[in-house]
Amino acid sequence: MKRYVVCGLSNRGLASFVLPLLDHGDTVAGVVDPDRARVEAFNDSVLPEGHERLPWYAPSEFDRMVDELAPDTVIVASPDHTHAGYILAALARDLDVISEKPMVTTAADAVRVLRAERDSKGSVLVTHNMRYIPRHRQIKRLIQDGRLGRITHVALDYHVDVRHGGSYFQRWNRVRALSGGLSVHKGCHHLDLVSWWIGAAPEQVFAYGALNFYGPDSPHRPRDASGTPYTGADLYERDPYYRAQAGSGAFAFAEPGGVRTGLYGLAYEHQYPTDTYLYDDEIDIEDTYSALVRYDNGASLAYTLDFSSPWEGYRVLISGTHGQIESRHGRTPDGTTLPGSGTFTFSPLFGEQETIEVIVREGGHEGADPLQQSDLFGAPAPESLRDGLLADARQGALAVATGEAIWRSAVESRPIDIAELLAES
Repeated sequence: MKRYVVCGLSNRGLASFVLPLLDHGDTVAGVVDPDRARVEAFNDSVLPEGHERLPWYAPSEFDRMVDELAPDTVIVASPDHTHAGYILAALARDLDVISEKPMVTTAADAVRVLRAERDSKGSVLVTHNMRYIPRHRQIKRLIQDGRLGRITHVALDYHVDVRHGGSYFQRWNRVRALSGGLSVHKGCHHLDLVSWWIGAAPEQVFAYGALNFYGPDSPHRPRDASGTPYTGADLYERDPYYRAQAGSGAFAFAEPGGVRTGLYGLAYEHQYPTDTYLYDDEIDIEDTYSALVRYDNGASLAYTLDFSSPWEGYRVLISGTHGQIESRHGRTPDGTTLPGSGTFTFSPLFGEQETIEVIVREGGHEGADPLQQSDLFGAPAPESLRDGLLADARQGALAVATGEAIWRSAVESRPIDIAELLAES
Protein backbone atom coordinates (compact mmCIF):
# COMPACT_ATOMS: atom_id res chain seq x y z
CA MET A 1 0.00 0.00 0.00
CA LYS A 2 1.38 3.39 -1.03
CA ARG A 3 1.86 6.22 1.43
CA TYR A 4 0.71 9.65 0.27
CA VAL A 5 1.44 13.12 1.60
CA VAL A 6 -0.77 16.02 0.53
CA CYS A 7 0.75 19.49 0.09
CA GLY A 8 -2.13 21.93 0.40
CA LEU A 9 -5.35 21.17 2.28
CA SER A 10 -7.36 23.17 -0.26
CA ASN A 11 -10.91 22.40 -1.35
CA ARG A 12 -9.40 20.40 -4.21
CA GLY A 13 -6.92 18.72 -1.89
CA LEU A 14 -9.79 17.63 0.34
CA ALA A 15 -12.37 16.56 -2.24
CA SER A 16 -10.12 15.00 -4.87
CA PHE A 17 -7.34 13.50 -2.80
CA VAL A 18 -7.51 13.28 1.01
CA LEU A 19 -11.09 12.06 1.43
CA PRO A 20 -11.12 9.69 -1.59
CA LEU A 21 -7.85 8.12 -0.42
CA LEU A 22 -9.20 7.65 3.11
CA ASP A 23 -12.47 6.25 1.76
CA HIS A 24 -10.55 3.63 -0.23
CA GLY A 25 -8.40 2.62 2.72
CA ASP A 26 -5.17 4.14 1.42
CA THR A 27 -2.66 5.83 3.69
CA VAL A 28 -2.57 9.61 3.91
CA ALA A 29 0.54 9.95 6.01
CA GLY A 30 0.40 13.71 6.58
CA VAL A 31 -0.33 17.21 5.33
CA VAL A 32 2.05 20.04 4.43
CA ASP A 33 0.31 23.41 4.65
CA PRO A 34 1.15 26.84 6.09
CA ASP A 35 -2.25 26.91 7.87
CA ARG A 36 -1.93 24.67 10.92
CA ALA A 37 -5.33 25.76 12.27
CA ARG A 38 -7.07 24.57 9.10
CA VAL A 39 -5.41 21.14 9.32
CA GLU A 40 -6.37 20.82 12.99
CA ALA A 41 -9.96 21.83 12.17
CA PHE A 42 -10.03 19.09 9.54
CA ASN A 43 -8.80 16.55 12.08
CA ASP A 44 -11.41 17.71 14.60
CA SER A 45 -14.49 17.93 12.40
CA VAL A 46 -14.02 16.31 8.98
CA LEU A 47 -11.65 13.36 9.40
CA PRO A 48 -13.70 10.17 8.93
CA GLU A 49 -14.15 8.04 12.03
CA GLY A 50 -11.55 5.37 12.56
CA HIS A 51 -8.64 7.25 10.96
CA GLU A 52 -5.68 8.62 12.87
CA ARG A 53 -5.24 12.37 12.93
CA LEU A 54 -3.12 13.65 10.07
CA PRO A 55 0.17 15.15 11.22
CA TRP A 56 0.83 18.73 10.13
CA TYR A 57 4.07 20.10 8.69
CA ALA A 58 4.92 23.63 7.62
CA PRO A 59 6.26 24.05 4.06
CA SER A 60 9.74 24.72 5.48
CA GLU A 61 9.63 21.27 7.13
CA PHE A 62 9.29 19.31 3.88
CA ASP A 63 12.55 17.40 4.27
CA ARG A 64 11.78 16.57 7.90
CA MET A 65 8.37 15.34 6.79
CA VAL A 66 9.96 13.00 4.23
CA ASP A 67 12.42 11.67 6.81
CA GLU A 68 9.68 11.01 9.38
CA LEU A 69 6.81 9.82 7.19
CA ALA A 70 8.65 8.11 4.29
CA PRO A 71 5.96 8.80 1.67
CA ASP A 72 5.94 7.17 -1.75
CA THR A 73 4.01 9.93 -3.51
CA VAL A 74 3.60 13.65 -2.90
CA ILE A 75 0.27 15.18 -3.98
CA VAL A 76 0.43 18.90 -4.74
CA ALA A 77 -2.90 20.74 -4.33
CA SER A 78 -1.71 24.08 -2.95
CA PRO A 79 -2.00 27.55 -4.57
CA ASP A 80 -0.50 27.44 -8.03
CA HIS A 81 2.60 29.53 -7.37
CA THR A 82 3.76 27.01 -4.72
CA HIS A 83 3.57 23.96 -7.00
CA ALA A 84 7.07 24.25 -8.40
CA GLY A 85 8.72 24.31 -4.97
CA TYR A 86 6.91 21.20 -3.75
CA ILE A 87 7.45 19.30 -7.02
CA LEU A 88 11.16 20.08 -7.12
CA ALA A 89 11.60 19.15 -3.45
CA ALA A 90 9.84 15.82 -4.02
CA LEU A 91 11.85 14.97 -7.14
CA ALA A 92 15.07 15.83 -5.28
CA ARG A 93 14.11 13.06 -2.83
CA ASP A 94 13.27 10.64 -5.70
CA LEU A 95 9.54 10.70 -4.91
CA ASP A 96 6.65 10.44 -7.35
CA VAL A 97 4.41 13.49 -7.70
CA ILE A 98 0.75 13.98 -8.53
CA SER A 99 0.15 17.67 -9.19
CA GLU A 100 -3.07 19.56 -9.57
CA LYS A 101 -3.31 21.56 -12.77
CA PRO A 102 -1.64 23.78 -13.73
CA MET A 103 1.56 21.91 -13.01
CA VAL A 104 3.31 25.26 -12.40
CA THR A 105 2.55 28.91 -13.22
CA THR A 106 5.35 29.74 -15.66
CA ALA A 107 7.13 28.07 -18.54
CA ALA A 108 10.43 28.76 -16.77
CA ASP A 109 9.29 26.67 -13.80
CA ALA A 110 8.03 24.00 -16.19
CA VAL A 111 11.55 23.75 -17.61
CA ARG A 112 12.94 23.36 -14.07
CA VAL A 113 10.50 20.53 -13.38
CA LEU A 114 11.32 18.72 -16.62
CA ARG A 115 15.05 18.91 -15.88
CA ALA A 116 14.54 17.74 -12.30
CA GLU A 117 12.40 14.83 -13.41
CA ARG A 118 15.12 13.67 -15.82
CA ASP A 119 17.58 13.57 -12.90
CA SER A 120 15.19 11.88 -10.46
CA LYS A 121 13.90 8.37 -9.88
CA GLY A 122 10.51 9.99 -9.34
CA SER A 123 8.00 11.05 -11.98
CA VAL A 124 5.26 13.66 -12.30
CA LEU A 125 1.61 13.24 -13.29
CA VAL A 126 -0.72 16.22 -13.75
CA THR A 127 -4.45 15.97 -13.05
CA HIS A 128 -5.85 17.29 -16.31
CA ASN A 129 -9.23 15.81 -15.51
CA MET A 130 -11.10 17.25 -18.51
CA ARG A 131 -9.64 14.33 -20.46
CA TYR A 132 -11.67 12.01 -18.23
CA ILE A 133 -15.10 13.59 -18.83
CA PRO A 134 -17.09 10.86 -20.66
CA ARG A 135 -18.22 13.12 -23.53
CA HIS A 136 -14.61 14.13 -24.15
CA ARG A 137 -13.55 10.49 -24.25
CA GLN A 138 -16.31 9.79 -26.79
CA ILE A 139 -15.00 12.62 -28.98
CA LYS A 140 -11.44 11.32 -28.63
CA ARG A 141 -12.49 7.86 -29.78
CA LEU A 142 -14.14 9.25 -32.93
CA ILE A 143 -10.96 11.12 -33.77
CA GLN A 144 -8.73 8.14 -33.00
CA ASP A 145 -10.91 5.89 -35.15
CA GLY A 146 -10.26 8.19 -38.11
CA ARG A 147 -13.85 9.34 -38.56
CA LEU A 148 -12.76 12.97 -39.04
CA GLY A 149 -9.68 12.19 -41.11
CA ARG A 150 -6.75 14.55 -40.54
CA ILE A 151 -7.68 17.33 -38.12
CA THR A 152 -7.46 20.75 -39.73
CA HIS A 153 -9.04 23.20 -37.28
CA VAL A 154 -10.67 23.50 -33.84
CA ALA A 155 -12.89 26.39 -32.74
CA LEU A 156 -13.44 26.47 -28.96
CA ASP A 157 -15.42 29.20 -27.19
CA TYR A 158 -15.39 28.74 -23.42
CA HIS A 159 -17.50 30.83 -21.06
CA VAL A 160 -17.32 31.08 -17.26
CA ASP A 161 -20.49 32.44 -15.69
CA VAL A 162 -20.82 35.56 -13.55
CA ARG A 163 -20.89 33.54 -10.32
CA HIS A 164 -17.94 31.24 -10.98
CA GLY A 165 -15.99 33.88 -12.92
CA GLY A 166 -16.43 36.51 -10.25
CA SER A 167 -15.09 34.14 -7.61
CA TYR A 168 -11.65 34.08 -9.25
CA PHE A 169 -11.34 37.83 -8.73
CA GLN A 170 -12.04 37.42 -5.02
CA ARG A 171 -9.17 34.93 -4.66
CA TRP A 172 -5.41 34.72 -5.19
CA ASN A 173 -6.02 33.79 -8.84
CA ARG A 174 -6.41 37.51 -9.65
CA VAL A 175 -2.67 38.16 -9.25
CA ARG A 176 -0.44 36.87 -12.06
CA ALA A 177 2.48 36.12 -9.75
CA LEU A 178 0.26 33.71 -7.82
CA SER A 179 -1.66 32.06 -10.66
CA GLY A 180 0.06 32.76 -13.96
CA GLY A 181 -3.16 34.51 -14.96
CA LEU A 182 -6.37 32.77 -15.96
CA SER A 183 -5.04 31.77 -19.38
CA VAL A 184 -2.77 29.48 -17.35
CA HIS A 185 -4.86 28.60 -14.29
CA LYS A 186 -8.12 27.93 -16.16
CA GLY A 187 -7.02 27.93 -19.78
CA CYS A 188 -4.58 25.05 -19.28
CA HIS A 189 -7.64 22.79 -18.89
CA HIS A 190 -8.87 23.62 -22.37
CA LEU A 191 -5.48 23.85 -24.03
CA ASP A 192 -4.50 20.41 -22.75
CA LEU A 193 -7.85 19.00 -23.85
CA VAL A 194 -7.42 20.22 -27.43
CA SER A 195 -3.84 18.92 -27.65
CA TRP A 196 -5.03 15.55 -26.32
CA TRP A 197 -8.02 15.40 -28.66
CA ILE A 198 -5.99 16.06 -31.80
CA GLY A 199 -2.77 14.34 -30.70
CA ALA A 200 -0.57 17.35 -31.42
CA ALA A 201 1.75 19.77 -29.66
CA PRO A 202 1.31 23.57 -29.85
CA GLU A 203 3.99 25.52 -31.69
CA GLN A 204 2.97 29.18 -31.89
CA VAL A 205 0.36 31.50 -30.35
CA PHE A 206 -1.02 34.92 -31.21
CA ALA A 207 -3.60 36.42 -28.87
CA TYR A 208 -5.48 39.40 -27.57
CA GLY A 209 -6.59 39.87 -23.98
CA ALA A 210 -8.12 42.49 -21.75
CA LEU A 211 -9.60 43.20 -18.32
CA ASN A 212 -13.17 44.02 -19.30
CA PHE A 213 -15.36 43.07 -16.33
CA TYR A 214 -13.37 43.36 -13.10
CA GLY A 215 -10.76 45.65 -11.57
CA PRO A 216 -11.09 49.36 -10.68
CA ASP A 217 -12.52 50.36 -14.08
CA SER A 218 -15.25 47.72 -14.20
CA PRO A 219 -18.47 48.91 -15.88
CA HIS A 220 -20.37 47.06 -13.13
CA ARG A 221 -18.66 48.74 -10.18
CA PRO A 222 -21.27 50.59 -8.10
CA ARG A 223 -20.87 54.36 -8.55
CA ASP A 224 -22.74 57.41 -7.36
CA ALA A 225 -24.43 59.97 -9.58
CA SER A 226 -21.11 61.75 -10.22
CA GLY A 227 -19.40 58.54 -11.32
CA THR A 228 -17.34 58.16 -8.15
CA PRO A 229 -17.02 54.55 -6.85
CA TYR A 230 -19.70 54.03 -4.23
CA THR A 231 -18.61 53.32 -0.64
CA GLY A 232 -21.92 53.49 1.20
CA ALA A 233 -23.25 51.03 3.75
CA ASP A 234 -25.28 49.22 1.11
CA LEU A 235 -22.32 48.87 -1.28
CA TYR A 236 -22.65 45.13 -1.67
CA GLU A 237 -26.39 45.23 -2.30
CA ARG A 238 -25.70 47.62 -5.18
CA ASP A 239 -23.18 45.22 -6.74
CA PRO A 240 -24.66 42.85 -9.37
CA TYR A 241 -21.84 40.33 -8.82
CA TYR A 242 -22.63 40.23 -5.11
CA ARG A 243 -26.27 39.49 -5.87
CA ALA A 244 -25.24 36.78 -8.37
CA GLN A 245 -22.95 35.21 -5.76
CA ALA A 246 -25.64 35.05 -3.04
CA GLY A 247 -25.06 32.02 -0.85
CA SER A 248 -21.66 31.14 -2.31
CA GLY A 249 -19.57 32.56 0.53
CA ALA A 250 -17.30 34.40 -1.90
CA PHE A 251 -18.18 37.76 -0.31
CA ALA A 252 -17.44 36.64 3.25
CA PHE A 253 -16.35 40.10 4.35
CA ALA A 254 -19.67 41.64 3.39
CA GLU A 255 -20.79 40.65 6.89
CA PRO A 256 -19.11 41.99 10.07
CA GLY A 257 -16.59 39.45 11.29
CA GLY A 258 -17.02 37.38 8.15
CA VAL A 259 -14.40 34.71 7.44
CA ARG A 260 -13.76 33.02 4.08
CA THR A 261 -14.65 29.34 4.32
CA GLY A 262 -14.43 26.41 1.93
CA LEU A 263 -15.79 22.88 1.84
CA TYR A 264 -17.01 21.43 5.13
CA GLY A 265 -16.95 24.91 6.66
CA LEU A 266 -13.17 24.93 7.04
CA ALA A 267 -11.89 28.49 7.36
CA TYR A 268 -9.29 30.10 5.11
CA GLU A 269 -8.19 32.69 7.67
CA HIS A 270 -4.47 32.24 6.89
CA GLN A 271 -4.94 32.53 3.14
CA TYR A 272 -7.48 35.38 3.25
CA PRO A 273 -6.82 37.40 6.42
CA THR A 274 -8.28 40.59 4.93
CA ASP A 275 -11.05 41.58 2.56
CA THR A 276 -10.73 41.24 -1.19
CA TYR A 277 -13.05 42.82 -3.72
CA LEU A 278 -13.72 42.42 -7.41
CA TYR A 279 -12.57 45.97 -8.13
CA ASP A 280 -9.27 46.08 -6.21
CA ASP A 281 -6.24 47.81 -7.71
CA GLU A 282 -4.03 44.73 -7.26
CA ILE A 283 -5.86 42.80 -10.00
CA ASP A 284 -3.29 42.54 -12.79
CA ILE A 285 -4.64 39.80 -15.07
CA GLU A 286 -7.06 39.58 -17.98
CA ASP A 287 -10.63 38.29 -17.87
CA THR A 288 -11.11 37.92 -21.64
CA TYR A 289 -8.93 36.21 -24.27
CA SER A 290 -9.01 35.51 -28.00
CA ALA A 291 -6.19 33.36 -29.34
CA LEU A 292 -4.94 31.48 -32.38
CA VAL A 293 -2.73 28.44 -31.82
CA ARG A 294 -0.75 26.51 -34.47
CA TYR A 295 0.11 22.84 -33.88
CA ASP A 296 2.91 20.64 -35.10
CA ASN A 297 0.54 18.52 -37.23
CA GLY A 298 -0.65 21.54 -39.22
CA ALA A 299 -3.92 22.01 -37.34
CA SER A 300 -4.95 25.29 -35.73
CA LEU A 301 -7.13 26.39 -32.82
CA ALA A 302 -9.31 29.50 -32.53
CA TYR A 303 -9.89 29.88 -28.80
CA THR A 304 -11.85 32.37 -26.74
CA LEU A 305 -12.25 32.48 -22.97
CA ASP A 306 -14.18 34.91 -20.79
CA PHE A 307 -15.00 35.08 -17.08
CA SER A 308 -18.28 36.99 -16.94
CA SER A 309 -20.93 35.20 -18.96
CA PRO A 310 -24.67 34.51 -18.51
CA TRP A 311 -23.86 30.80 -18.80
CA GLU A 312 -20.98 28.41 -18.18
CA GLY A 313 -19.70 25.91 -20.69
CA TYR A 314 -18.47 25.78 -24.26
CA ARG A 315 -19.14 25.46 -27.94
CA VAL A 316 -16.60 23.43 -29.89
CA LEU A 317 -16.30 22.57 -33.57
CA ILE A 318 -13.58 20.11 -34.57
CA SER A 319 -13.00 19.95 -38.32
CA GLY A 320 -11.10 17.34 -40.30
CA THR A 321 -10.60 16.30 -43.89
CA HIS A 322 -13.47 13.80 -43.59
CA GLY A 323 -15.98 15.49 -41.31
CA GLN A 324 -16.79 17.58 -38.23
CA ILE A 325 -17.76 17.15 -34.60
CA GLU A 326 -19.86 19.86 -32.97
CA SER A 327 -20.75 20.06 -29.28
CA ARG A 328 -22.45 22.65 -27.08
CA HIS A 329 -22.48 21.96 -23.38
CA GLY A 330 -23.32 24.23 -20.48
CA ARG A 331 -25.53 25.44 -17.66
CA THR A 332 -26.87 28.67 -16.22
CA PRO A 333 -25.62 30.00 -12.87
CA ASP A 334 -28.58 28.36 -11.10
CA GLY A 335 -27.51 24.96 -12.42
CA THR A 336 -30.05 24.60 -15.23
CA THR A 337 -28.61 22.50 -18.06
CA LEU A 338 -28.68 24.23 -21.45
CA PRO A 339 -30.61 22.57 -24.30
CA GLY A 340 -28.48 20.28 -26.42
CA SER A 341 -25.98 19.48 -23.68
CA GLY A 342 -26.90 15.80 -23.69
CA THR A 343 -25.78 15.16 -27.26
CA PHE A 344 -23.19 16.13 -29.82
CA THR A 345 -23.14 15.71 -33.58
CA PHE A 346 -20.82 14.04 -36.05
CA SER A 347 -21.19 15.26 -39.64
CA PRO A 348 -19.24 13.31 -42.26
CA LEU A 349 -18.13 15.30 -45.28
CA PHE A 350 -20.25 13.01 -47.44
CA GLY A 351 -23.19 11.40 -45.70
CA GLU A 352 -25.84 11.87 -43.04
CA GLN A 353 -25.27 13.69 -39.78
CA GLU A 354 -25.26 11.52 -36.64
CA THR A 355 -26.55 12.69 -33.26
CA ILE A 356 -24.61 10.96 -30.48
CA GLU A 357 -25.98 10.58 -26.96
CA VAL A 358 -23.52 11.63 -24.27
CA ILE A 359 -22.51 9.01 -21.72
CA VAL A 360 -23.40 10.15 -18.21
CA ARG A 361 -21.53 9.05 -15.09
CA GLU A 362 -21.86 10.02 -11.44
CA GLY A 363 -19.19 11.94 -9.56
CA GLY A 364 -17.38 15.27 -9.67
CA HIS A 365 -16.73 17.01 -12.99
CA GLU A 366 -19.36 14.93 -14.80
CA GLY A 367 -17.93 11.68 -13.51
CA ALA A 368 -14.34 12.49 -14.44
CA ASP A 369 -12.94 12.62 -10.90
CA PRO A 370 -13.74 9.03 -9.80
CA LEU A 371 -12.32 7.65 -13.05
CA GLN A 372 -9.14 9.67 -12.70
CA GLN A 373 -8.73 8.77 -9.03
CA SER A 374 -9.01 5.09 -9.92
CA ASP A 375 -6.17 5.46 -12.44
CA LEU A 376 -4.01 7.58 -10.13
CA PHE A 377 -4.37 5.51 -6.97
CA GLY A 378 -4.61 2.05 -8.53
CA ALA A 379 -3.63 0.46 -11.81
CA PRO A 380 -4.71 2.51 -14.87
CA ALA A 381 -7.54 0.84 -16.75
CA PRO A 382 -6.69 -0.62 -20.20
CA GLU A 383 -8.95 1.94 -21.91
CA SER A 384 -7.20 4.72 -20.00
CA LEU A 385 -3.85 3.53 -21.31
CA ARG A 386 -5.30 3.19 -24.81
CA ASP A 387 -6.61 6.76 -24.77
CA GLY A 388 -3.55 8.24 -23.04
CA LEU A 389 -5.63 9.75 -20.25
CA LEU A 390 -2.91 10.35 -17.67
CA ALA A 391 -1.03 13.59 -18.37
CA ASP A 392 2.72 13.55 -17.83
CA ALA A 393 5.08 16.40 -16.97
CA ARG A 394 5.83 17.24 -20.61
CA GLN A 395 2.14 17.58 -21.40
CA GLY A 396 1.65 19.63 -18.25
CA ALA A 397 4.49 21.89 -19.34
CA LEU A 398 3.00 22.42 -22.80
CA ALA A 399 -0.37 23.44 -21.33
CA VAL A 400 1.33 25.97 -19.03
CA ALA A 401 3.55 27.35 -21.80
CA THR A 402 0.59 27.78 -24.15
CA GLY A 403 -1.37 29.61 -21.46
CA GLU A 404 1.61 31.85 -20.79
CA ALA A 405 2.06 32.43 -24.53
CA ILE A 406 -1.55 33.69 -24.68
CA TRP A 407 -1.12 36.38 -22.04
CA ARG A 408 2.37 37.29 -23.21
CA SER A 409 1.18 37.69 -26.79
CA ALA A 410 -1.68 39.89 -25.59
CA VAL A 411 0.70 42.06 -23.56
CA GLU A 412 3.58 42.16 -26.07
CA SER A 413 1.49 42.28 -29.28
CA ARG A 414 3.52 39.61 -31.07
CA PRO A 415 3.37 35.90 -31.88
CA ILE A 416 4.97 33.72 -29.21
CA ASP A 417 6.77 30.47 -30.04
CA ILE A 418 6.29 27.71 -27.49
CA ALA A 419 9.89 26.59 -28.05
CA GLU A 420 10.99 30.09 -27.02
CA LEU A 421 9.28 29.64 -23.64
CA LEU A 422 10.44 26.05 -23.12
CA ALA A 423 14.01 26.58 -24.31
CA GLU A 424 16.55 24.01 -23.11
CA SER A 425 13.84 21.66 -21.86
